[in-house]
This record gives sequence, C-alpha cells and structure tokens, in this order.
Amino acid sequence: MSNNLTKRHIVQKIYENSNYNHDDVRSIVQNTLDIMQQALANGQNIELRKFGVFELQVRKSRVGRNPNKPETDVMIPRRAVVKFKAGKEMKEGLDKLNLDKLDPSS
Repeated sequence: MSNNLTKRHIVQKIYENSNYNHDDVRSIVQNTLDIMQQALANGQNIELRKFGVFELQVRKSRVGRNPNKPETDVMIPRRAVVKFKAGKEMKEGLDKLNLDKLDPSS
C-alpha cells in the first residue's frame, strides 16, 4: 500500500476530528481544491500562511530529444508550471524528518 496522503485520507482525518458529517467534509475539501485550481488557472499564486506558496512560473520553450529517435529534435513549447515553496513552519518540520526512515537506500 502507498505511503501517500490522499484526498480521501484528508477527508477522513477531518471527519474524525470534527462534528461535521462525512459528506459535508468531502464537499468542503473538494470545494477548497476547486477554488485553488481555478485561482492557478486564472494566473493567481496561492499563499497559505504557515504552510507555503503555490507559485506560477513560465518555462521557456526549448529543444528536446526523443529518446527513441535521438537524431530528431522536438520543440517543447513555452508553458506554465506550478512551483511550491514551503513556509517557515513546514521547513522546520522537514528539518526534523528522519531521512534514513524515508529513504533507506541511501
């Protein structure tokens, strides 16, 4: 089983720690994500205090290579990407992370 946190897990945790019914929590979480997605699609950055910033950046167009046909150049167009910058509190939490437990192959 994956060690990732999913939207389903978030809904379940909020449900367990609140007096809201499950459907209301699921709706609130989905509405929050929809608002965030729409803001990014409209060119807005998202700043969540004590968490971090979702920031839009534009990647320049560039020439790439097809690994199956390395002799052929492929033009990769300019595009918008979302970058996440962790906030101070998140950085402090990441500094305390046990890296050996996270990636035992290192």
